[in-house]
Amino acid sequence: MIPLWRVGTIMLVSMTLIVGGDTAAKVLSQDGISPIFVAWTRFALATVVLLPFMGITRSDAPALRDGRVWLRALLIMGGICCILTALRTEPIANTFGAFFIGPIVAYVLSAVVLKERITAARSLLLGLSFMGVLMVVKPGFGATLGMGFAVLAGVFHGSYVVTTRSIAPLYRPRLLLISQLTLGGIMLAPFGLAARPDALTLAAVILIIISALGSAFGNLLLVQLSRTTPSSVIAPLIYTQLLSATVFGLLVFAEWPDGLTILGLFVIFITGLASLALSRR
Repeated sequence: MIPLWRVGTIMLVSMTLIVGGDTAAKVLSQDGISPIFVAWTRFALATVVLLPFMGITRSDAPALRDGRVWLRALLIMGGICCILTALRTEPIANTFGAFFIGPIVAYVLSAVVLKERITAARSLLLGLSFMGVLMVVKPGFGATLGMGFAVLAGVFHGSYVVTTRSIAPLYRPRLLLISQLTLGGIMLAPFGLAARPDALTLAAVILIIISALGSAFGNLLLVQLSRTTPSSVIAPLIYTQLLSATVFGLLVFAEWPDGLTILGLFVIFITGLASLALSRR
């Protein structure tokens, strides 16, 4: 297995690319461009850029007849549309904090659907993580529609993770990546094209490219890393998104979370590191 320090470095780069893409999407949405259009361009451009690297052959065609492959693409499409909609009105760090309801959803669904074993230690850590999410979302205490979309994005993503686990032994990682991009782009095309702006400035085009390529190459790094590193090690390191989200929010939008949100983000991040330590043990 790759040394842990290298895994951590690759994950940090991957998460920074993904959050950077979302930061570009937030700038676009604040300029009046629909998040649905931005989401569609992300799928479409990523498909065009990554397809030559995926090694797709005619033998991969049966995957398109698997309903779970389509469901997986639908879930990730819904997740991206929701999180880009949330970013339109919410700070980046807050959005990603709410998004981390996803690991909890995945844990519960894995136990129910995949019959994976539930452990007391893992359940306790996820319970603490859920408390951190509540500190960020603040349900009933100033919760907004945008934060609702962020939570829904996490639900979609947690369901996507479980669907991926169910079919991962059947298909190559790169096939799964390109299938979600291609099918997501096809399903989202009518809505994305309907929401297209009348005109795009050069700055908007550049931001669209950054949004698409940041997400695409960030996810490609994840796929490559998954070939040599157990998911139990990779999954907790996804919490490094919170660091990148806080930094981008501060540098680009001068967004600094309030005290309760910072505490919630800290709880989520620490429980993620604890999950990593538990998985290594």
